Amino acid sequence: MEQSVSTRRSLPVFRRICFAVGHFLNDLCASLWFTYLLIYYQSVLGFHRTYAGVLLFIGQIADGVCTPIIGYESDRTPGFLGYGKRKTWHLLGTVCVLVSFPFIFNPCLACNANTPQWAQLIYYSPIVIVFQFGWAATQISHLSLIPELVSSEQAKVELTAYRYAFTVVANITVYALAWLLFRFQTKSPDPSMTSLSQMDIPLFRNLALIVLGIGAFFSLIFHVGTRESAPAKEEAPGSEREKEPLVISPFLGPPSQPVLLWKHWLTEPSFYQVAFLYMCTRLIVNMSQNYISVYLTYSLFLPKDFIAIIPLVMYVSGFVCSLVMKPVSKLVGISMTYFIGLLLVLGFASWLLVDRHMASERIYGAAVLLGTGSATILVMSLSMTANLIGEQTQSGAFVYGLMSLTDKVANGVGIIIIQSLRPCSTEACCPDCVWFYRDVMVIVTGGVAVAATVGLLTVLIWPIKIRQN
Repeated sequence: MEQSVSTRRSLPVFRRICFAVGHFLNDLCASLWFTYLLIYYQSVLGFHRTYAGVLLFIGQIADGVCTPIIGYESDRTPGFLGYGKRKTWHLLGTVCVLVSFPFIFNPCLACNANTPQWAQLIYYSPIVIVFQFGWAATQISHLSLIPELVSSEQAKVELTAYRYAFTVVANITVYALAWLLFRFQTKSPDPSMTSLSQMDIPLFRNLALIVLGIGAFFSLIFHVGTRESAPAKEEAPGSEREKEPLVISPFLGPPSQPVLLWKHWLTEPSFYQVAFLYMCTRLIVNMSQNYISVYLTYSLFLPKDFIAIIPLVMYVSGFVCSLVMKPVSKLVGISMTYFIGLLLVLGFASWLLVDRHMASERIYGAAVLLGTGSATILVMSLSMTANLIGEQTQSGAFVYGLMSLTDKVANGVGIIIIQSLRPCSTEACCPDCVWFYRDVMVIVTGGVAVAATVGLLTVLIWPIKIRQN
């Protein structure tokens, strides 16, 4: 009887909100990391583009390696001193993020003007690894709570939408703060203040410290307001039940689903279907977030406050979209809602491809398409993952961890390739840069959206379900 869970679980609105803010710190830091890291290290600190790309690559690989390991350990280890096992890992991750992230958006403390960039790369690398370990621990433990807190498909979609709504709020907070800081700074009569330079170091440092303070407060709300159910007592390793995990109770008859250990997921076709869609989704969301600031700066030659305004428009659009996601998915289904999101992303890519001289006014419309499309596919891909896990919460963190590994490695490799293909021989952007970053934005959105469409077709032909006998 321990192996089958039939109780329907739900949460009141207050508990849903307390859960949803548990990823707020991660979302704030991710917004800074993905949107501003490349532009900060290249245009503010003066790093060579390859070193900037390597630093981002190190972070992505560290995150990717940590996620399945953390997922496995989170599934098998009990909580610390009676604290829930998911919340224990969440707390550990939060502490790691808080102690490491301030140093990422701050000049090397042990360096001077003569310190070579490779030495600075060595300085930043362990800091980035600690940050990514903490980020992964927080992300995986938070996602793993979704199928443990609620049981129905629509409840999981709703809880994921709540979570994404606060992700959007976090991004809006970062971009609104960045816009305010840029606006205060550009009131200076010095014309050089309209472009990024070393003068912006205090701005990014202050932005990082402010978001850490806000994120720490919301993490406290999560830990106080979220109740994790006590884990069932587990048998000692090597027991007969562990050797035969697919148990059928003679008193209950055949269970609705077999109980899966981590290794059984590797034989499930639906696991690979969802993992591919999740990877494509994260490639679209993260890579567009990485290069939107570079595109605005080097392709459209817009003032630096646009690297706050346009992402802000994207995430406000995503927030509005998240409010209608539940009724839409209930009406047409998760897969079709995901397809609608892909069409919006393809619309953005087509607009950039056709409009070769994008004006500052038209970029707002394109940003709305990308923001709403990205929000839709991200929420739906997470809902697909939660539905795949279903009642298999005993190995849910491993599933989220391994899926996250695919997206982190793909993002890291993609960034290294793009940074190495940049056509200009100097750090200053040459005329070829204008079209290069436009093409990058088209490929990482439209090209990946086409691949995701193919993956979605397999889901429509072979629906997501556990096929273990």
